[in-house]
Amino acid sequence: MTIKKSLNVILLLPAILAVFVLAACQKPASLPVLGKSDVVVAFGDSITFGTGAGPQESYPAVLEQMIGRKVINAGVPGEITAEGLSRLPQVLDTEKPALLILCHGGNDTLRQLSREQTARNIREMVGLARQRGVAVVLIAVPSLGLWVSPAPMYRDIAKELKIPLEEKTLSGILADDSLKSDLIHPNAAGYRRLAEAVAALLKKNGALD
Repeated sequence: MTIKKSLNVILLLPAILAVFVLAACQKPASLPVLGKSDVVVAFGDSITFGTGAGPQESYPAVLEQMIGRKVINAGVPGEITAEGLSRLPQVLDTEKPALLILCHGGNDTLRQLSREQTARNIREMVGLARQRGVAVVLIAVPSLGLWVSPAPMYRDIAKELKIPLEEKTLSGILADDSLKSDLIHPNAAGYRRLAEAVAALLKKNGALD
């Protein structure tokens, strides 16, 4: 290496170090601590409703037991995101939650609706919650294909809006025959697995002490 190149490397070192420092200082998305009397709303379609298992085996019911806070099951089977967007304001105004757990978009995928519109609808749902001072957690729904994997738009939305994302668990459940009741719904064991993952995400991001 020539002297000139060596000097260039030395001069660049502060900038390189600054990049690493900034990356290290970037904090993950965080949530406010949930008080014991705070309400959580689990909002979505049949996955949230608990199709394929009993009412007390749905992921919101199991999550309520795990975290010791009231969790409202606001899942509507068959709902697409456009319908969810219309329904959400009333749910938020009625339940007045501290936290919204949003798991939506599967029926849009099944009906082959516009991915761009689905993403816009989800972003708007997050915005509606934030306007009311409600924190949001996002659950990624699998995309259609040979492999069960989370649709990339959920990671994009979570990164853009800086909200916690449970990305892989639902896809993992629906790729495991022992954890599902049919091709698109978990069974009781699958819903428990999802509740465990959401509880872990809440704790990781500061919602649970």
